[in-house]
Amino acid sequence: MAEHLTLIVSQSDSRDLIQWLAPDYECLLSKPDDELTADDELALILVDSRSLSQCDLAAICRQLRQAHSNVPMVVILEHDELDVRLNLYEAGCDDCLQAQALKELRGRIDRLAMNKIANDQLRMQLQQANEMAFLAMTGTSDLGVNIQFLLDSHHCTNLDELGMRLFQALRNYNLNCSLQLRSRFESKNMEANGMAKAMESSLLSACADKGRYVDFGRRSIMNYGRVSVLVKNMPVDDDKKYGAIKDNLFSLLQGADARIDALDNQKTLLLEGKLIREMAMQMRRLVDDVDEAQTVVMRDIADVVENISEQIENSMHVLGMDEVQEQKMRAISENAVQETTRIFNEGMTLDQNLRDFLSVAEHLLAKPHLPIEALQRLLESGQALQLKH
Repeated sequence: MAEHLTLIVSQSDSRDLIQWLAPDYECLLSKPDDELTADDELALILVDSRSLSQCDLAAICRQLRQAHSNVPMVVILEHDELDVRLNLYEAGCDDCLQAQALKELRGRIDRLAMNKIANDQLRMQLQQANEMAFLAMTGTSDLGVNIQFLLDSHHCTNLDELGMRLFQALRNYNLNCSLQLRSRFESKNMEANGMAKAMESSLLSACADKGRYVDFGRRSIMNYGRVSVLVKNMPVDDDKKYGAIKDNLFSLLQGADARIDALDNQKTLLLEGKLIREMAMQMRRLVDDVDEAQTVVMRDIADVVENISEQIENSMHVLGMDEVQEQKMRAISENAVQETTRIFNEGMTLDQNLRDFLSVAEHLLAKPHLPIEALQRLLESGQALQLKH
C-alpha cells in the first residue's frame, strides 16, 4: 500500500513519472484547469511542464501553492533555464528537475517528503508552544488581577467598598455577575452598578448553603464562606476557560471572605471597646458613690469609737477601779482609737489608688487607639492595685 499521496498536474498521463514513483507514492492526475481543493493528506505535487508548454507555469504554481501551502511542489522541466527556475521559485516551487534526470526523481522527492514531515512536526511544536505561552500569559495576567485584588481589599472599610473592588476584578474576566456578601452584622446584595436585583438576591440566598458550585445552563453560583457570586455568562463551550474561571474566582472569593471576617472582627472590637468605655464610666460613677458612702461610714465609726473612749474615761472615777485597772482601760481605749484611725487611713489610700487607676483607664479608653506604652502602664498599675488589695 502506498505511503504518500501525490498530485500530478499534467495534460497527459505522465506514465514515466508514475513508474518512477511506484510503489511508495500513490498518484492522482489533474489538469491545470481542474478545480483544486485543499487536501491535508497530500504529500507531494508534481507539475509536468512537458505537457504544459502552452501554459503559464508560474501561474499554475501560484494557484497550487495557494491551495496547498505546506505541500512540497516539484516542476519537471524540458530545459533547464535560470530565468524559468527563478520565476518558478518565486511562485512557490520547491524544486525543479530536468526530464533527462528523472533517475534522480525518487531521491530528491524523498528528501522533500522528509523535509515536509520535519516541518510539520516543527509547526506542530511551535503551535503547542504558542498555546502554552498564551496560557501562561493568560494565567500570569489572571494571577496579577487576583493578587491586586487581595492587596486592595485590605484597604476596604465596609462591604460596599469590598463589593465594588471585587466587581472591578471580575471585569477582567469579562463576566456578568451578581454578588452577595454576608457579615455578622448585615448582608449586602450588589450588581456591578452597586444596586441589587430581587431575583438574583433571592437565588443567591437560597443557594448559599447548597455546596461550592451550583451550575444551571450558562449560569453558575459559586459559594465560599460568606461570599456568593452568580455568573450569568459562563463559557460553557470552552472547557479550559470554564475551568480556569472557576479556579480564579475561587481565590477571589477566598480573599473577599477573609476580608469580611477581618471587618467583622474590627467592628466587634469597636463595639467591645465602646462597651468597656461605658463600663469604665459607670464604674467611675459607682466608685464615687461608694467612696462618698464609705467616708461617711468611716467617720461615723471613728466618732462612735471616740465617744466610747470618752465615756470610759469619764466613768472610771465611779467604777471603783484602782490605778492599775484605770491605766489598763485607758490603754485599751486609746488603742481602739488608734487602730480605727489607721484602718480609716488605709481605706482612704486604697480608694485613692482606685480613683487614679480609673482616671487613667477612662482617659486612655476615650482614644480610638491605645498607645502601646500607655497600655503597658495601665496593665502594670492594675496589677499593682490588685497586689495592694
